[in-house]
Amino acid sequence: MAELERDTLSGTVERVVFRNPENGWTVLDLDAGETLEKVVGTFADVHVGEQLIMQGDWVEHPKFGRQFRMESHSSRLPTDTLAILRYLSSGAIRGIGPATAARVIDKFGDDALRILEEEPIRLSEVRGITREKAKKLGEEFQAQSGLRELMLTFATYGLTQSEAVRCWKRFGTSAVSRIRENPYVLCNAGLSIPFERADRLAAALHGEGNTPQRIEAGLLYVLRHNLGNGHTCLPSDKLVQAAAGMLGAPEPETAEVLERMQHERVVLTETIGERLFVFLPTYHAAEQYTTARLRRMLKNKPEEDTPDEQIDRIEKRLKIRYATQQRAALTAALQNRIFILTGGPGTGKTTTVNGMIALLEQRGEAVALAAPTGRAAKRMTELSGREAKTLHRLLEVQWNDEEEPVFARDEKNPLEADTVIVDELSMVDAMLFEKLLRALRHDCRLILVGDADQLPAVGAGSVLQNLLSVGMIPTVQLTEVFRQALESQIVTGAHAVLAGDMPRMNEKSGDFFFMKRPSVPAVQETILELCSRRLPDTYGVSCWNGLQVLCPGRRQALGTEEMNLLLQNLLNPSDSEKNEMKSGNRILRVGDKVMHNRNNYDIIWTRDNGEVGSGVFNGDIGILEKVNRREETASVRYDDRVALYTKEDLKDLELAYAITVHKSQGSEFDAVVLTMFRHQKQLCYRNLLYTAITRAKKMLIVVGDEQTMGEMIENNRKTLRYSGLSHFLTLTDDVGEWPG
Repeated sequence: MAELERDTLSGTVERVVFRNPENGWTVLDLDAGETLEKVVGTFADVHVGEQLIMQGDWVEHPKFGRQFRMESHSSRLPTDTLAILRYLSSGAIRGIGPATAARVIDKFGDDALRILEEEPIRLSEVRGITREKAKKLGEEFQAQSGLRELMLTFATYGLTQSEAVRCWKRFGTSAVSRIRENPYVLCNAGLSIPFERADRLAAALHGEGNTPQRIEAGLLYVLRHNLGNGHTCLPSDKLVQAAAGMLGAPEPETAEVLERMQHERVVLTETIGERLFVFLPTYHAAEQYTTARLRRMLKNKPEEDTPDEQIDRIEKRLKIRYATQQRAALTAALQNRIFILTGGPGTGKTTTVNGMIALLEQRGEAVALAAPTGRAAKRMTELSGREAKTLHRLLEVQWNDEEEPVFARDEKNPLEADTVIVDELSMVDAMLFEKLLRALRHDCRLILVGDADQLPAVGAGSVLQNLLSVGMIPTVQLTEVFRQALESQIVTGAHAVLAGDMPRMNEKSGDFFFMKRPSVPAVQETILELCSRRLPDTYGVSCWNGLQVLCPGRRQALGTEEMNLLLQNLLNPSDSEKNEMKSGNRILRVGDKVMHNRNNYDIIWTRDNGEVGSGVFNGDIGILEKVNRREETASVRYDDRVALYTKEDLKDLELAYAITVHKSQGSEFDAVVLTMFRHQKQLCYRNLLYTAITRAKKMLIVVGDEQTMGEMIENNRKTLRYSGLSHFLTLTDDVGEWPG
């Protein structure tokens, strides 16, 4: 299909009416010669006096009338004295206002911009400008020119404004030459531009072909891509095979490039068993540091302590009687620098953790509570009666110029806590666990709590499973299900599934129900009826208040993508009174239940008490409160804080009427509705079903096919994750670095 022919408009910027600095969305008045035209579009940077040549379309806005919607443009700085004066007076260069601009023009005339670019030190000849300030003004002008050149050079290849800014921050004035020379630098961490786009740019600039640069980028892409599949490393044979297949390159040539990368330490390798494994350096360093720190904590035990009397006092004060396993856990927690508590639902983990907190506080220790996600931290707060923070908040996350997380708490600025207790450890990935260890004082106690039968972390690594598998860390597993918990079919059903048995369901006084349906449409219809009428009317729960639909996967008719569309259309249909906005292939509408799908440390939020902060994290669920279509922004409420999303940030949002079981980890819901009908083979396994069941607090309704549930129960395969942590922990020689 032929491309649509665009209109062209050229002229001089008369006035910048509005500009959103976050996404570059701009409204400006353009002097087109005989007329003054309104222009809207995304500009890297634009100032009064600039001359623009734009391609786009004329549109008729219902409120603001005729305007030109710019799709692409080129710009040229002003050349005559008056235009340059207007340009500099507009604040285009930080540090030059109208008065200074007039003195610069008086001194240099229409040569002023050339002086700024080529001989900025001469600006010190102007009254009021020191040599130091002249140098800074020149650097500012060069930065603007370089960013403009970068945008204009690569805009036709799809480089967005925010991507161009990231490239400029990384490479500075050499950005254009660096990208031209090797477009695959765009795939570097911190730039994070997809390999496919860098590959298209490389083909456009240099032609197609498997150059060493392309093969290296492909190998790194496969390693980084598999971080998302949970692997901190890959067997070299699998890595070579996957990269060669993706690139269409010969395996021997790919293996040769990998060998050079090993030699140059672009990647690091370890022999584990009889296979060679390949790591990205950051993950190799993280797992080695974790090993070194854990070994030191095992050696550095607290003074011998027999806390029986202390536990007796806590029992008396709390009017409780701890079971044998719970008492053993309380004792081990006090006698070790690092300790793991595991157990399934109904085994008394919460009671035991609360006992640990009481014991430690009775001894005068400062105890910090944390969990991987906001919802898990909120739940920990409710169950303990003490504030629990997300690990990111506990470690005081910040971000660098490459938009990567940096934690203020580390070896040089450790946490003040005497003991840190982390819940939902199964959700903690390798990198976050390393950052936590770096933030602990050398004499700090670490208590790790989790359920090893749940799904592993979304990020790379299997920390809890690795620590349990090597058997080095003092651990107590709670196995006794208490009588009160046995009254819940959700609890007994979860344990039945773990044992490979079909759970009891559909008892009149129960909380675990199965609604058998013969087809996908019948399952969909039942779930829609449950969410829109039966559960809200009978039990007072809704998708916005206590009710959550869970799906094993995203795809197919009973995945989250299709179910969210059906639920959105039924529960929050299109309405002329409700603003909505398109983001990718999704419609986001005021009133929608939404989930944030990746850590984004730049999003600004405001709490109800006026506190301002930033950062929204993977798995946070909220309600879309406001959509501003003109500015292309949206506001989402997460409990007591409201986050502001720009157009670019909206890609991080997805509908959350239905979410995957993986995304539900760390959360509990009053009522859960679970789809169960002939899932894809890779989704039919026991610990996925177990995790889904344990998300329900008061009611669980499974809708679908009993045969599918049976297949999931029978399949006890564990998710395979390649990791070096278990290997490093079992080595006899010390590995990794140790601070101080």
